[in-house]
Amino acid sequence: MKNSDLTQGSILQKLLMFAVPFLIANILQSLYGAVDLFVVGRYCSAESVAAVSTGTQVTQIFTSLITGLTLGSTILIGKYMGSKDYERVKCTIGTTFTVFFLFALVLTVLMLAFERPLLSLLDTPAESFELTAGYVAICAWGNVFICGYNGISAVLRGYGDSVRPMIFVGVACGINIVLDFIFVRAMGLGVNGTALATVISQGISMAIAVIYLKRKHFIFDFQWASFRPVKAIARELALVGIPISIQELMVRISFLYLMAVMNRCGVYAAAVVGISSKFDVFAMLSATSIANALAAFTAQNMGAGKPERARKSLWYGMSFALFVSFLFWCWAQASPQSMIRIFNDNEKIIAAGIPFFRSCSYDYIMVTMVFCLNGYLNGKEKTVWTMLSCSGGALLLRIPMVYVFGTYFAEDLGKLGMIAPIVSGIMAGYTWMYVWYEGRRRAGA
Repeated sequence: MKNSDLTQGSILQKLLMFAVPFLIANILQSLYGAVDLFVVGRYCSAESVAAVSTGTQVTQIFTSLITGLTLGSTILIGKYMGSKDYERVKCTIGTTFTVFFLFALVLTVLMLAFERPLLSLLDTPAESFELTAGYVAICAWGNVFICGYNGISAVLRGYGDSVRPMIFVGVACGINIVLDFIFVRAMGLGVNGTALATVISQGISMAIAVIYLKRKHFIFDFQWASFRPVKAIARELALVGIPISIQELMVRISFLYLMAVMNRCGVYAAAVVGISSKFDVFAMLSATSIANALAAFTAQNMGAGKPERARKSLWYGMSFALFVSFLFWCWAQASPQSMIRIFNDNEKIIAAGIPFFRSCSYDYIMVTMVFCLNGYLNGKEKTVWTMLSCSGGALLLRIPMVYVFGTYFAEDLGKLGMIAPIVSGIMAGYTWMYVWYEGRRRAGA
């Protein structure tokens, strides 16, 4: 099974060839939550829509912890692939899978223990509280599968392969869509049905990925003896991955606070934020895909001693991502109601959502710059900086702004929607300054 060498050839061609499967995989993965919300919106009540919206926010705060370890593994494997140190590649893969399994067990316990206190803290509407609790509990039992197939995808992307993760996610997405309609529409399981569909589809996808890689004689053999963490690599994975996990956690906490403020405004406002968060994922897919591709691309080229090639990839990648994000911004300004109708045709939800969508869509542009810059810096293992940057943006900017806007403009969803683009704009500004400074410092050295 061959890897893709990202250190040779045309930068733009290699970056796009690596990023496009990333983009498709992210689109497919985003369909998980989108289809859940679509099916619930079509066949269940507004309370069910609010439950899935809030429940997704809760599960994301836990699964965001996986993101750091995932990207950390991609970066380390990419670095060792770039330097042709294949023994360390194998050790890193074994350490990654072992750590992910242990982490999944801890995550399950935490989610089951703290779901209800967290839902209370979020002021979850009483009429959707039990539905939300059931959704979160079922998702918690699927953490082993979530960690498993995310770990496999991280390993393959660091290895230089973004196509197979796309295929595995596609399999999971297809199964999830079918099961959503079976469990929700045919069997009437409602919110719990969407959670069951997600967990089962992820489990099947992970099993298929392991069987496929074993048959293709992947560099890692999946034998029990190989699932052994190497202390030095586990430490390195922690140093790179934990800062990314912390930044993701802080961002999620800030968005949970926004959800809590919106929940106080009632079921319709909560549904608007949930629908907006689902659409945001699609609008920002080019940015997140390019950012993750830049992390792997930069890691391989830094490992190969080609920093200038890594720097050029940032400008190519950001230009492409900004173009796509601009198109989504135009759509949000011209017809936000058509975005909302994709998920729900409740006229009260649409009326509440139009001003929110128009204002928050400016974030499509601002956050694209933040994502791409952070992807580049993560690939250079500057994860402590990105942690400080994103954590500062969440704790020192977003949360105080949510408090102020929520206090003085609680009934004005248009103003509440401006919080995200303002915060992202400030973050983009100081991250640009850091990239410029870091480049000048390296050139001086």
